[in-house]
Amino acid sequence: MKLAHAVLAAAAALILVQLTGCAVARDQQTVGSYIDDATITTRVKARMAEDKSVSATSISVETLNGTVQLSGFAKSTEERATAERLARSTPGVQAVRNGILVR
Repeated sequence: MKLAHAVLAAAAALILVQLTGCAVARDQQTVGSYIDDATITTRVKARMAEDKSVSATSISVETLNGTVQLSGFAKSTEERATAERLARSTPGVQAVRNGILVR
């Protein structure tokens, strides 16, 4: 009887995974898409860290389905524009939403 319950539970879990497509977030993003977005975020942050005209620690980067969202604070409009340019020129980026505020 216990074996039957275990087999039934395993089958139910398998069916659930197959139906949801291994979604990893509320927006039903697939595992592959999640990994792609994490890679894009890492690349954008690395480019900002390499560029001395951008304060990478003051700017947040989030990616969803290839769209990069920049937020945080810049010291000048040039820094804001450079951060956006770096994000746009990163491989895999589909679009950039620049929410960086200049203080």
